[in-house]
Amino acid sequence: MNEAISIGVFDVIIFLGVVQGIFLSFMLLKRGRQENQANLLQGLLLLFLSFTILEELLNNTGYIVQLLPFSDFSEPMNFTFGPLFYLYCKEVINQDKSRRKWIHLVPAVFWLMYMTFYFIQPDALKYNSYLETKHPDWQYITVDRIYPEDPLGLRNYVNEMTLVHFIIYITLSLALIFNNLRVLNQSVLAPKNEVLRMLRNTMFHFLIIVVIFMGTKFYFGMDSDIGSYFIATYISFMFFITSYQVMQKSVYFDTPHLFPEISLVKYQRSSLNEVDKERILSKLRIILEEESYYKNNLVSLLGLAKSIHENKHHVSQVINEKYEKNFFELIAWYRIKEASQILLGDKEKKLTIEEIADMVGYNSKSSFNTAFKRYTGHTPSEFRQLNKSV
Repeated sequence: MNEAISIGVFDVIIFLGVVQGIFLSFMLLKRGRQENQANLLQGLLLLFLSFTILEELLNNTGYIVQLLPFSDFSEPMNFTFGPLFYLYCKEVINQDKSRRKWIHLVPAVFWLMYMTFYFIQPDALKYNSYLETKHPDWQYITVDRIYPEDPLGLRNYVNEMTLVHFIIYITLSLALIFNNLRVLNQSVLAPKNEVLRMLRNTMFHFLIIVVIFMGTKFYFGMDSDIGSYFIATYISFMFFITSYQVMQKSVYFDTPHLFPEISLVKYQRSSLNEVDKERILSKLRIILEEESYYKNNLVSLLGLAKSIHENKHHVSQVINEKYEKNFFELIAWYRIKEASQILLGDKEKKLTIEEIADMVGYNSKSSFNTAFKRYTGHTPSEFRQLNKSV
């Protein structure tokens, strides 16, 4: 086997992108608890993108020859990018906590299981596969197959299926974003809502990736791997930009630091004093109880902080310490409290559950039902039935 190694400038860029992507995904997954699944979804998306461009780096430099058992290890991840981005959009817009959403990853799981036929093949066959995409003029190795590596011939169309699968979910994501912009009567070109603007900009990057993929495949042929190299480079730059944005929004630079510090208690080094906390708490009570900010179906911690002109992390600290809840729990608590009052005052059942869900800020009836039962022990319909004769 030829183990020649070749490293270019763009390989270094991709390597740095892999490091950035894995680091970002680690931080997001660390924060991706049950009550903040947006971080979980984004962390998984960045992690799978990182692994995918890592494999491209190994293939392009030739290091994959030394790691042949891991050849094509990221191929099943191709079927996670579209669903994860779509689910992320739904989460930040609708705050959908339904566990059924993971069914969107079934194609990726199926492809992982189907890839077992390839994973158990001898290294010589994987070496030949590497030559087909990167060095077709090199000498191939004779391989004796015990089992077929692609019994149904599906992998011959993996590029086409990846493209169709991705376009379907990009279309669903676009429809979700455009529908919410229409409801808010905002322009696609200049949306005022920060969440929707962020999603629109991210969508723009994914559309560029689609264009690169389609352009290179049609120009160089569907079997060519050259587009993957361009895409890996572009994704690396996306990681760099994301890291820069994270640093720009960080409060780390607000106070002096010399060496890495280990905080044993959450908010231990916060600059907030009790007077500041009470001031922020007063603002929160006004915007939540008097202005009913929670009814906005596009609420976000950043949006709330901007509305009261306070630092996002300070607002989060006050919510955690004074309400003993996180942001999402607090919003849900206010929404369910409001919905309970509506149900108690609507004994003649004039309003539907969907209408009540929309009134308190939920775009999804299933999300409303899940949250309502978590806080009251009953679904909205059960709650109405139990209290209609009271």
